[in-house]
Amino acid sequence: MSLGGLETRQMGPDESRAPGRSGFPGAAAPSLMEGPSSPEEILRGLDPEQLEAARSVRGPVCILAGAGTGKTRAITHRIAYAVASGVVPEQQILAVTFTTRAAGEMRGRLRALGAPRVQARTFHAAALRQLSYFWPQAVGGPKPTLLDSKIGLVADAGRSCGLQLDRPGLRDLASEIEWSKVTQIRPADYEAAVVKAGRTPPMLARDVARAYDAYEELRRERNLLDFESMLELTAAVITDSPSIAEQVRKQYRYFVVDEFQDVNPLQKLLLDAWLGDRDDICVVGDPNQTIYSFAGATPGYLTGFSVAYPHATFVRLVRDYRSTPQVVRVANTALQAAGAAAGVAREHRLELVAQRPDGPDPVYAEYDDEPAEATAVARRIAALVESGTPAREVAVLFRTNSQSAAYEQALADAGVSYTLRGATQFFDRPEIKKALHTLRGASQGEDDAPLVATVRHILQQPQIGLTETAPEGRQARERWESLAALAQLSEDVAAERSGATMADFVAELEARAATEHAPGLEGVTLASLHAAKGLEWDAVFLVGLTEGMLPIIYAEEPEQVEEERRLFYVGVTRAREHLGMSWALARSPGGRKTRKPSRFLDGLRPASPSLAAQRGERRKQAKTIQCRVCAATLIEAAERKLGRCADCPSDYDEALLERLRDWRRETATEQKVPAYVVFTDATLQAIAEREPSGVTQLAGISGVGAVKLERYGQAVLALCAGQPAPVSGEQGDTE
Repeated sequence: MSLGGLETRQMGPDESRAPGRSGFPGAAAPSLMEGPSSPEEILRGLDPEQLEAARSVRGPVCILAGAGTGKTRAITHRIAYAVASGVVPEQQILAVTFTTRAAGEMRGRLRALGAPRVQARTFHAAALRQLSYFWPQAVGGPKPTLLDSKIGLVADAGRSCGLQLDRPGLRDLASEIEWSKVTQIRPADYEAAVVKAGRTPPMLARDVARAYDAYEELRRERNLLDFESMLELTAAVITDSPSIAEQVRKQYRYFVVDEFQDVNPLQKLLLDAWLGDRDDICVVGDPNQTIYSFAGATPGYLTGFSVAYPHATFVRLVRDYRSTPQVVRVANTALQAAGAAAGVAREHRLELVAQRPDGPDPVYAEYDDEPAEATAVARRIAALVESGTPAREVAVLFRTNSQSAAYEQALADAGVSYTLRGATQFFDRPEIKKALHTLRGASQGEDDAPLVATVRHILQQPQIGLTETAPEGRQARERWESLAALAQLSEDVAAERSGATMADFVAELEARAATEHAPGLEGVTLASLHAAKGLEWDAVFLVGLTEGMLPIIYAEEPEQVEEERRLFYVGVTRAREHLGMSWALARSPGGRKTRKPSRFLDGLRPASPSLAAQRGERRKQAKTIQCRVCAATLIEAAERKLGRCADCPSDYDEALLERLRDWRRETATEQKVPAYVVFTDATLQAIAEREPSGVTQLAGISGVGAVKLERYGQAVLALCAGQPAPVSGEQGDTE
């Protein structure tokens, strides 16, 4: 529903809930899957530290788990072992984590271990279920509407205070209100609190306080709840009502909290309400992966666990099963250089011990400018993919999302497909919801048709919209990639299960949706370092590693710089085997080379002479591109590709451009790749404008590298000469 232009949804009963004996939300339906036959079988295959964690079935327990050390394996086996040993009934366990993906993975593992009724949820999901359930007896009256986004209400609050804010300004103000609420700061205390926290508000502190106060007043007037108020109200309902507290604590007796270093004061308030005076809690985390302090998270609850629970059991997981010794060495060295500001995080630092065989050495590379860096990284990725590394097992990670554009362009030029991380969860995407609804209906009919052909036929219906090739445009391409991933999943199911039917496929989809297990999107992942937390790839490229970018320029206090160092550590530890780190000395070709490599590379990168030699070699190859119309130096990737400024006049044969587009579409369909992998729109327009008559002229157009020249050169030259392009298989050498 919509309220005042604000997208909202009504908070109502949980229709998917399967009530337990008490009717309390959370007791899931039993699973038909069979787990291990005995408690000891559950412990089979755990290393000594994981085994210690799993056998520590009574709290309080604190597991300090380094990156790649198998913490999810340890805690799910601990839960399953406690259930199988009769320590606690599975329906009385609540495992809390921070993302639906992590919660879904945990539920899937617990089902396989024979504990399907354990509740694994995010803080928000658990609070929403409880608040919905207890609302009639605790509060009464109409249930409030839960806000999906603060932006609309923040805009109304800002206007009521005379503040005119653009979209970025609204987002910044919403984030500041969110930080205030999770850290339990009221509007009247905001100005003093930001000074004490050393925080720089996005506008005058008094204006933030006024808008925050207006936001809360409007929210109450309109009977709305945001996610922070939902957590706070749930905690209050439990704390203020002894009968409700008794119900909650009777239902949930055994708690596990993942990523405990990311807990904020508001989440801790709710956790304390759940626990009461009990101590059967297991927390898991790594202080050196604390990267959300800007949002109110604090590692203090993890590092201070021994103070809160002096009798707690502590287990340290340090065996790294994810990364090669070469990658682990970089990660350990990066944290060893942490300054005094690292504080308790440094005291709790885990020295990772690699368990994998040796791999390639990390690659450090310095470039004259950002376009050169992006182009070189794309070429390295293309070589990896060509040598057998799946594109989905490669990631390019950067500090800010604004850095992605150069890599999108460079990967497209190199003929490598990619996907941007950070969009809507896969099964929440409108096109996937519509497709699943249609597929579910089709599964009710005859089941003798071939699965893959039937799925593709359904997905290609106009109302769903899967086409043979990916369309242009980021949002359209992301939609296409989602549907293509669904089609690919049908092929995987058919290959794994001979004779699989539509009903089997729909059952697989619904199981994945229930556990947030999305099919992998084929393509190199482009993501910010924050968005990459919790993920891993065979090959990771950390790019833009310069002072001012990592650490980010506004990280001025020592504590802020150390958090940036931890962000670098998170990026490094995403890599299993290949790790590339690069930086550029200037933003644009021909610009002043005043940038410095990130201080986090000190002690890691090779001595400067070898880098200078590399730079000298690249300088020979680099070239400044000038507009062929006005002779201005071209900076933007699209302009460099066109060979002119975007607003400089240029004539071209529209019929030729149309022929090139038709040929590209046919070629992409034949090769089963997105159209941009053949040539981007900008490259096609550059070809149409210049109408090359020979190989040398065609090779001089940005975006036409050696590989594309070999694959497509003869066809493009034929089209430019007004001749039909040679059919597949007839193109020979272009020389």
